Order: sequence, then structure tokens, then C-alpha cells
Amino acid sequence: MWEKGGSDTDFRMNQNDTTKFDVAIVGGGPVGLATAIAMAQGGLSAALVARKVPYGDNRTTALLGGSIDFLTALDVWRRCAAHAAPLQVMRLVDDTGRLIRAPEVRFSAEEIGAEAFGFNIENRILMTALEERAAELDHLVRYDDEAAEIAADDDIVRIRTAGGQTFAAALVAGADGKHSLSRKAAGISVKRRVLDQSAVTFNVSHTRPHRNISTEFHTSHGPCVFVPLPGDRSSVVWVTTPDNAARLAGLSDEALGTAAERQSHSILGRMRAEASRHVFPLSIETPAALAARRIALVGEAAHVVPPIGAQGLNIGLRDAADIAAIVTRARETGEDIGEEQILVRYVADRRADVFSRTFVIDMANRSLLSNLFPVQALRALGMHLIESAGPVRRLAMREGLSPSWRSRALPEGSDAKSG
Repeated sequence: MWEKGGSDTDFRMNQNDTTKFDVAIVGGGPVGLATAIAMAQGGLSAALVARKVPYGDNRTTALLGGSIDFLTALDVWRRCAAHAAPLQVMRLVDDTGRLIRAPEVRFSAEEIGAEAFGFNIENRILMTALEERAAELDHLVRYDDEAAEIAADDDIVRIRTAGGQTFAAALVAGADGKHSLSRKAAGISVKRRVLDQSAVTFNVSHTRPHRNISTEFHTSHGPCVFVPLPGDRSSVVWVTTPDNAARLAGLSDEALGTAAERQSHSILGRMRAEASRHVFPLSIETPAALAARRIALVGEAAHVVPPIGAQGLNIGLRDAADIAAIVTRARETGEDIGEEQILVRYVADRRADVFSRTFVIDMANRSLLSNLFPVQALRALGMHLIESAGPVRRLAMREGLSPSWRSRALPEGSDAKSG
């Protein structure tokens, strides 16, 4: 049982009636579930603290090559692959109408010897596949609840759920999003910059085939991207001003489809928006550290970036793969999986990827929004270089899929068929 002390985080457990796990994962989004599955497949006793609730919105994710490999190794991808659309070509189109505009850039997976850069899938379908796989694993215990309190000591982390269940773990993977309780328990501060932009997400049907081409129109308020879905459907992520985002979200299905058709210059023919849509304000959030006090941050607890370049969830899945690989190896060699040197390895593996991607996305967004002629000219020059120089373009494609210095995809020796 828990014994409360003088503050909300000053509590202790009776060690005689406490269930202990190797690792606890707090948060049940795609990254949290993937982390839990990878840990359990690696032979670790794992506790997942997350409510089982239907996925609540219409968003999709463009899963790039490394993420597909990871989900395949987790025995997840085969369960949902039939509902995904391949992304074979990506077009970037300057639609700012400014005097200085960048040339169109076209990336083709075939140019780097790949059939596709990745696949676009509805998040609700991906979540169903992840939940199904997680339910099969004997090493994974699910607490269908939220974490109410987390206390990190020198030798263990103690967790109490909202329903009063208590347990402890040598390590916590905090996958509990922007308002992370895990991050707070680790004593990690976060730097937030709220952007004067919001994203509207919705899906459309259209009369012309997308031919597995994703097209991103760069406007003076942000990108608007049309990403293929199976059949004559696409998902739309439209970044614009908060006021315009609210206006778009309030349109009828027919009117929103017409607005999307106009924004896409009718490249996909007539459009009609599907009923569900979602609006969310954009920000960039960077924590002061990625791990501390036996707690490692993954997913949006560790980084929040605008939906540019299909990086957000893909970075989070690399977090999941890396922490699982590091912890599994540490356990095999008899190390304390939550001690500082293990967290240092995780930070060393993830720092360059997380912060370089955040920087590039931020600079790309700033350059698009800037009204300064020198910035616009520099952006146009960079896009021209990518389009005209084959080696530069191919390097950009490969680095966009996954950082070249990163080779880890799953703990060595893990078995995607194990349960």
C-alpha cells in the first residue's frame, strides 16, 4: 500500500506487497505500445499503464522505411499492411505566390533503389494492430488505467495508478505525451515555443487516382500535404493560421472538399471531405534532457515538432527501438537496467537524431513563413540544389528516411514470434 508523506510526490510503498517489473511503460499511444511490445519481446517483464480506449480522431501517419522494419520485427506490420498506401513519390510545390519561389522538388523512391519511402496508414488501424500484438505477450502486464503518481528513487521507480494499484520497476519509459507525468517525476524541464499555426487534419475522396504520389503545397502560412490512402482517398494535413484552421474545420463536408480541391489545384479532381476532422495548435517542445532518475522519455514526452516531413511518430518509434535494444542488452549482461550509465547510452543514441530533426523542421518552417527576401532567396536556392543535384537529392532522401548513423532497429536476439 502507499504511504503518503508531506507532499504529492513524497510517498513510499510497502515492499512486502509490491509487484516488481523490469520496466514500466507509461502511456498507450503508438510509441508507448511499440515500446512495451519491444521490451516484452526482448524478455523483459514489462508493465504497460494505459487505458484501452478507441482511437479518437482521423489522423494518419506516413510510416517511413525504418519504422516499417521495426513494426515488422514486432510482428505488427503484417496485421495492418493491407490497409496502408505506399508512398512512392513525394512532391514539394512552392505555392506561396511570392516573387521569389522555389522550384518544384520531386523525390522518387526508385532513385534510391526502394519500392516506396514508406506507407500511409490511419492511426486507428495501426493502433488496433499494436493492441492485438501487445495482448499476445506473456511478459507484458496491462494496467488499464492512468498513472496518478510516479516516484523515482535511487534504486527503483514506484507507480500508483488512478485506481489505486501499485507496483515498481527498475526503469520507466515515459510515453505519456506533451503533459508527461513521467517527465515531471524525472525532474526534467521542457522548453515550449507555441507557433502561430494550427493544423487541420481530415481525409478526402477524389475522382482522380493519386498514383501513390504525396504532394505537399508550401503556402505562406505553412504546408498543406495530400498523402495517399488506399483507393481514391487521401489524408490531408493543412497547416495554416489558427483563425483559418477554425474556419476550415467548421465547413460542411462538401465545402471543405471544395477548399481542399482549390488548394491542391485540382490535381486529384473533385474532392469531398469525410465527416471527421481534427484541429490542433502547433508548438515545438524540447526537454532539457531525454532521461534522468531511472526514467527515459520517448515519443512526445521527449520531443514535439510540427507535422512537417512526416517525422514526429517516426522519431518516436526510433526512441522505442533504441531504448528497448539498450535495456535488453543491459539485462543480458547483468547490469541494472535503470542505472545512470544505461540512461547515458540512451541519451547518446537519441540526442543527435532528436535535436537535429527538431532543428531542421524548425528552420524549414521558419524559412517558409519568412517575408524577408534574403531568407526566401536562400530557401529557393537550397530547393534548387536539391532538385538539380542528384547526389544531394539522394542524400536528402536517405537521411529523411532514417539517420545514416543509426543502425539499431530492435534488441538483438528478440523474436517477433515469441509470446
